[in-house]
Parts: sequence; C-alpha cells; structure tokens
Amino acid sequence: MQDEATVSAADIARLAGVGRAAVSNWRRRYPDFPQPVGGTPASPLFALSEIEAWLRHEGKLHELPLQERAWQELRAEAGDDLRLAEVLGDAGDLLLECQAAGAVQARRRGALAKTGAGEAVVELTAERETTQVFEFLFGRYRETQARRAAATPPEIAGLMAALAGDARTILDPACGTGELLLAVSENSAAPRRLLGQDAAADATRLAEIRLALRSGDANIRTGDSLRGDAFPGILADAVLCDPPFHERAWGHEELTADPRWEYGLPPRLEPELAWVQHALTHLAPEGRAVVLMPAVAAGRRSGRRIRAQLLRRGALRAVIALSATHHLWLLQRPEGGVPATVLMIDGVDPETIVTTWRANGNDPDHDEPGVSRAVPVIDLLDEEVDLTPARHLSTARTEPTAERFTDTRDRLAVVLGKFGELVPAVRPSADRRDSQSTAVAELARIGHLTIRQAPLRREIEDAGDGGQPLLTAEDVIEGRPASGRVRPGDADWITTRAGDIVVAVAARRFAARVVEADDALLGPQLSLLRVDPERLDPYFVAGVLRSSANVRSATVQSTGGAGRADVRRAQVPRLPLEEQRRYGDAFRRMAEFESALRSTAVMGAEMAQLLADGVAEGTLAPVPGESPPFADQ
Repeated sequence: MQDEATVSAADIARLAGVGRAAVSNWRRRYPDFPQPVGGTPASPLFALSEIEAWLRHEGKLHELPLQERAWQELRAEAGDDLRLAEVLGDAGDLLLECQAAGAVQARRRGALAKTGAGEAVVELTAERETTQVFEFLFGRYRETQARRAAATPPEIAGLMAALAGDARTILDPACGTGELLLAVSENSAAPRRLLGQDAAADATRLAEIRLALRSGDANIRTGDSLRGDAFPGILADAVLCDPPFHERAWGHEELTADPRWEYGLPPRLEPELAWVQHALTHLAPEGRAVVLMPAVAAGRRSGRRIRAQLLRRGALRAVIALSATHHLWLLQRPEGGVPATVLMIDGVDPETIVTTWRANGNDPDHDEPGVSRAVPVIDLLDEEVDLTPARHLSTARTEPTAERFTDTRDRLAVVLGKFGELVPAVRPSADRRDSQSTAVAELARIGHLTIRQAPLRREIEDAGDGGQPLLTAEDVIEGRPASGRVRPGDADWITTRAGDIVVAVAARRFAARVVEADDALLGPQLSLLRVDPERLDPYFVAGVLRSSANVRSATVQSTGGAGRADVRRAQVPRLPLEEQRRYGDAFRRMAEFESALRSTAVMGAEMAQLLADGVAEGTLAPVPGESPPFADQ
C-alpha cells in the first residue's frame, strides 16, 4: 500500500473541469506546479494533496468532490493497479452490506471497512445510491485497465440485449465484468435468471457485485466455458456472447472430439466458431443467440465449411455489420423446416437494426436497398460462403443519377468559364530585377511582422458542428477551408485574423495561404505570420515563401542528415509596398486558379463515376451529333 493517493494528468483535468491539454499547459507555464511523485515520464503521477492545494491556490478548485477523493483513496489502498480489482471488490462487498442494512446500521466488516477508503465509500452512500457509487468507482477502474481488460461497448451491449428479445433465462459464457447481463437486466422490468461464466476471477467477482447491487437473480461462475462448462445441460432463452477474439490457446487439441462441434470442428485459429457452437448447445427451443464476431470470420476460408453447415441446417438467421471490424451473428436451434433466407443488415443505427429484425426476420422477400435484405441461402452456398452483408445488399438508390450528372456538368462549366480571368497577367521581365532580401526573423525583429507558432503536438477533441473552426496543416496544403472543429478549453489557442499568413511544411517546401476571415484556430504544426499592412503585403509574402530558393535557404540540416524547413530563415525580397501589392495580386489570382483546378478535378472524377452509374442503370445516353458541352471553353 502506498503512503499517499496519487493522480494522473487525466485525473487532474477531471478535478478542475478542463481538458488534458490545459494540465500540460499548467506544467509548462507555472513553475510552482507540483512535481511528479511516480509513474513514468509519459504518464506521470502527482500527489493528490499537492495537486488539491495548488488548484485551490490558483482558484481552479473550490472543493474536491467526495467521489473523486473516494476513488483516489481506493487507488492508494491498492498500492498499484494490479490490486485495484481486489480493492474495488472489497468496496463492492462493503456497499452490498450497506445496501442490505443501511449505511448507519451496517457492521462494516472486511479489511477495507475501517480504512480511509472504506469511510469515503460509505460516506458517498449518503449522496448516491449504492449502485451509482459502485458504477462510478467501476468506471474509474475501467479507465485505468483499458488496455488489459476490454469490455463490450455500452451501445453494442444494449443492441445485443434488445435483439435477445423477451427472454427469461439468459446465459453469457464469456461474461467479463457483466456488461451484457447488465444490459439485459435493464432492458426489461420482468424477472430474469442471469447466468454468467468467465475465466478471469477478478472479472467474475466484479460482475457478481454489479448484478447483486441491482438485486438481479444472477449466478456467476469462474472458469473457462470451453474447457469446463459451469452450466452443463442448462438451456437458455437467450445466449449473449462477446467472446475473446483471436485467442489461440482455447483448447483445440484437447477438445477435438467434443460433442458440441455438430457443425464441424472449429479451426485452431478460429475460436469464435467454437463459441458460436457452444452458444447453440445452450439454446432452448425457439431460443436465440446473439454473438459478437470479428468481421473477418464472415469470409475466412478456414471457416467456410462450418458457415455452410450453419446455413444448410437453418441455425444462422442474420448477420449484422456494425463496423468494418465487428459483426453480430443471430442464431437459433434448427426446429422444423429450414428457413430459405438469411437476413443481412449493414451499417445502420441500433434502433433501425432492431426494428428491421423484428419486422423482417421471417420475411423472405424483404429488400431495402443499401440497408438490409433477406438473402436466399442457396445464393450464399458458393465456393467462399462469404457472409459479409455489404456483398449481398441491393444497390442503394440516391437522387437520380442523370440529374446529378447534369448538375455537376453545369457547375463544371461555370468553373471552366472563369479560368481565363484567373490566370495572372505576367510576362518575362526586360531586365532581371536585382533586389536584396530580408529573413522573416529579421522582419519580425524590426516590427514588420510577428511570428506565432502552434504547438507541434497537442490533444484535440473533435467538438462536431458546435465547435470553433480549426485550420489543419492539410487544410493549408490543400487550399481548403478549416476542416477541424474544437471546443477551445485553453487560453493558448491562437486565433487567426483576416490577412494573417498561415504556413505549413509539405515535402520540404512551404505551403502558405492568406486567411480570408476571422476566428479560425491555428492547428498543430502550423506557423502564423501577422504582417503590418503598411509595410508588407500578405499575398506577396505568402507567394514568395513558396519559392524554390526559400526551400534551400530555410532548410536546417539535422545531425542525422535530414533537413527541416524553418520559416524564420525564409527570405522576402525588399520591394516598395505598391510593387508588393502588384505581385501580391498575381499571387492571389494564382491561388484562386489552383483552387479552381482542384475543384475541376473533383467534379471530373464525380462525373466519371456518375456516367458509369448512369449507363449501368440505363438513365444516361449519348446524344448523337451534339458537340461536347465544353467545346467553346
């Protein structure tokens, strides 16, 4: 057990209600910020008491929330993350005692009861229900164990529970910490009999506590379900399973003659097909299994014989593509006649998936193009037996192809019509202009411009449509509007203004563009030059930064031989302001010309695709004798 509770950077951010980038800022900007007391350079740990005092001194924290103190006390009691599950389980036992007898009357037995951690946990029950207290602590535990103990995401667990239907007895043979059984218990108020098994003792203890706190009729066992089934002969109305993917030592050699493999011996490298057959073994008549599968299991050659048997015997009823990496398989014990179709669903929201299954699971004629389709089993029993839904859906119909083709062609004609006026009017000089140049760093020193540099790396959380525009290096290189959206939480964001020059480095050259509007934020790996408009023309400066000469003059050689470009070393010719503005106008027109060229390339590619689609659909046809629409451009 360690002497004092510690916190990570993420914990500090949570205590102060800021982003993690703010904590990194404080460490750089405040010399009195507490020094790490443990952890690693990449993931330092700080003393909770020192952090709490510093946050209060800086006015960033008024009172440490009791729930956070309880969690940090638990971490301190554990001493290291390897004992966290054990200590969290002790906290769960204490909460179960409080739930049964009340926090005041509880005898508070166990090693944790009289510690500071135990007292803080019990004190929390005055503010929250015992279930909420444990789920809060469990959520913090899950954050610390994210790499070691994967869990079924809540949205997938909820979907699987909904697809299970109105089941009374539910089994999860790889239950982990109970996510699927919890989702089932919350999906209906009806009494449920919940059965779970998992090879990890820590996981089953936590699952048992989570379910017990909800007063569920749960029977959770520890052990490997494939090697030692804890519920032999039990038939469940629903089997939900998120099996351990890619587990190589699952018992292939010792289970070769196992009676569960009635659809075929699972290949050694496809344990998922063992779990599928284990689930079918435990299904009651008319029961249903919902198994989360790796997407590759739908088409791997080694598993095609088992997939074919599942289809021929009517066990596989639906395949649902959740993402490029995960599918759901819905299975039933074959009873009576074999269904002629299998429902395929691809990439839609959970509500649509559930509605589609309930409405069309037994409809052999169902076909919603691009979304779902009842696919004849005979069509699936080919050489590959590939069950990837996207391969078997009808083509989705969007807006009419012919109208889109015409609209794109008209927009392209408008852009092409502007080309002539966009090309800048320049000609060879009669005499070579011989002028001196000044480095950008010197221009900054004499006050003709200022240089701002965005951090090379910082954590950026996408804020969606509600955030502030963020310019990225790719935006500058591609000459497009700000594509990022962030919710600024720190004071060190650099906000651009109209007339600013933003600079990125691409393929050892400078990509520079002049900002046309205010309020975009400067993204990582970008530089900003803010010129004095009475001294420098921004379009002129941005244009000359791109010169080949500046690539050579601004490149700093590193010890490894590779070079990096430094905008401060770039050279800007000394010209009168009026002459700068004439050149600046030419650079501006050339930038618009480049943008128009990119647009034509995009529209050209779109038209080529639309033409192919239109010909295939029969909605586009060439007009005999008509001249090409752009012949006069």
